[in-house]
This record gives sequence, structure tokens and C-alpha cells, in this order.
Amino acid sequence: MPNVNSVAPEEGLAAFNALGAGAAEAELLTCCASRTFAREVAALRPFPDPGRLAETAEAVVRGLGWPDVSEALAAHPRIGERPRPSPPSAVPGAAGPSDSPNPVDSSGASGASGASGADGADGVEGPPGLSAREAAWSSQEQAGVGAAGQDVLDRLAEGNRAYEERFGHVYLVCATGLSAEEMLARLRERLGNDEETERGVVRAELARITRLRLAKLLGGAERPDGAGEPVGSAARRARPAGEEA
Repeated sequence: MPNVNSVAPEEGLAAFNALGAGAAEAELLTCCASRTFAREVAALRPFPDPGRLAETAEAVVRGLGWPDVSEALAAHPRIGERPRPSPPSAVPGAAGPSDSPNPVDSSGASGASGASGADGADGVEGPPGLSAREAAWSSQEQAGVGAAGQDVLDRLAEGNRAYEERFGHVYLVCATGLSAEEMLARLRERLGNDEETERGVVRAELARITRLRLAKLLGGAERPDGAGEPVGSAARRARPAGEEA
């Protein structure tokens, strides 16, 4: 089997285009946990190139009704919290205990968790019901929190509480490449927004996160410890024995 880290986005896209509707929607749910988003994007396949998929996904996210955005927000841990993946036995379609959390298994079923049904964050951990892939991606995206001191973490926790009291949902920011201090500064700035303005910001942040996750889905970019193989590598494993790549 070829090195899964070397899968080209075009190859991952071809595998994604070839999935059944249900499997494609399950893959998309790990990028944005809105069932409306997953259904609409899956229905628009095949995509001619990764860029078209990314543009379409962003447009769909930005056009979601607020209940659909809220559904997606429920799958995101609070900034500074540890994502909590569900055990495979608790997640329909998840990989078995000895398997890696692959997007597609040999039967064509998805390894996604169905994160659209996850509840809000609880205690000191992220929302339950995340697949191993989603939990790994969330940890990557919040990597800047790891270097923060306790004072900054305490202020983030306080800011999270204030934000949720004001807006009624988790503070969402595309955290990739940001330090904890930058995430905190953006949180404090956004506390001054009115509800309509903040909802526009949330949609924009969700669209950015979705684009980044789609890139990882297709090409396995920045994959931590093998979590969440790209679609292309899983599709190769699903070929009958002896069939050439």
C-alpha cells in the first residue's frame, strides 16, 4: 500500500466523488457537523477539483440557517478544552478497537461519528460523540493553547463563560495558527458585537474551519499520529485484492 501521507488532493477528491450519498455525507459531517450542509454538498457532486469543492462548501456554510449553524457549533469544544472522542462501540459506523479511524472502510461505510447530534461541551472536556478524526483535528486547531500559562487559560475559561452567557453558544474561532493570547483577544473583541453581527462572524469562522478540514480530508494534511486517513488512502484499501492502484 502506498504511503498514506503522500495522497494527492485530486486522488482524495476522486474517492470522495465516488462514495455513496450516505458515506459522503458522513465524511462531510466531520468537516462541518450540520446535516443540511452535508446533504447539500454531497448532492452537488461530482466536483471537478478540490478548489471547487472548497468554494461550494464555504458558500453552503455561509448560507446555513441559524439552527443549522447551532447544530454544527455543538460539535466544537470550547477553546482550551480537551476534545473527547467517543469509544468506537458507542459510535455507529466507527472503526473497531483495532482499526484506525478511517474515513471509509472496505464495505463503503463511513468512520464518521455523526457529530451533528453531539451535545454542548460539558465540564472540562469537549462535546461527546466526536470521532477520533474530529477530536484529533480539534486538538490540532487549538495547538496554540498548549503553550499558554495558567493565567491565560483561566482568562479563556472566564471569557468562554461570558461569551456563552451573552450569545447562548460556544465561542467559535478558526484557531489554526493562533496563540492562546490571540484567541482571547478576539473573544474579548467579539463580546462587543450585537447578535446579528456576531452570527455573521460565526458563519465566517465556521466556513474557514470547514475549508481547512476539507483539505485534510482530501489530502491528509497535518494528520496527527495517523488519525483520520485521507479519503484516497481508504479507498485504495477497499479495492479487491490484486487490483492495481
